[in-house]
Amino acid sequence: MKIFRFHSATLALATISILLLAGCSTVPETGRSQLRLISASEEMKLGLSSFQETKSKVPISRDTQANALLQRVGQRISAVADLPGAQWEFVVFESKEANAFCLPGGKVGIYTGILPITKDEAGLAAVIGHEVAHAVARHGAERVSEGMLMQMGGHLLGAGLSGADPRTQVLATTAYGLGTQLGRALPHSRLQESEADHIGLRYMARAGYDPEQAVAFWQRFAEHNKRAGGNTPWFLRTHPLDETRIQQLKEWMPEAKAQFRPQN
Repeated sequence: MKIFRFHSATLALATISILLLAGCSTVPETGRSQLRLISASEEMKLGLSSFQETKSKVPISRDTQANALLQRVGQRISAVADLPGAQWEFVVFESKEANAFCLPGGKVGIYTGILPITKDEAGLAAVIGHEVAHAVARHGAERVSEGMLMQMGGHLLGAGLSGADPRTQVLATTAYGLGTQLGRALPHSRLQESEADHIGLRYMARAGYDPEQAVAFWQRFAEHNKRAGGNTPWFLRTHPLDETRIQQLKEWMPEAKAQFRPQN
């Protein structure tokens, strides 16, 4: 059994090493290295399936003005985003939730609850730019890949501890779970959100929207969050603090303004 466990652990380590080497890719726009273990076509299939499910479960808004606004902003943002094979679709969903998303494959949804906060076309452009940036940067594939790797690490740990005291096994696996969540998954999620802010700011500027309006939107969103009473500690958040996002956007503003091309 010891020999078997040794070979299993060695095989798992070798597999992880190969996956790390084979899955190393680069994020467009920022050049950051990322791990992607699933193909663009696989990711797109997941996105299309998820979007169809959302459309079957969440009512689609019949507000003609909101739909026209989203189509206009979406077309301008998607025109400056490099997402090969995208099947762009922009849908307004009837929901009080102040949120939006862009799934792999170019499927974009916004909830009516965010419209009072976006306030105008430029505010919506800040949101759509951010969400489209997630898809272009392939953050979904990266999250899935990171999850696969952490799961393999958990299996490797379990194999190594299979002969240990049960209490030791529980403590070790619990520590591994907390460590990967607090030390990797959540910080990495915040990193992706900041990266989407950065790329999205460029997109809205290139699409002809004043990038300064992204700061104005996030200031309004911060006020919304305060009224909603969000008190989650920063280290447990999937997103950066609103103050951090606003400060970063201000730091990136000169770069965005250099790419700003107002439309007549």
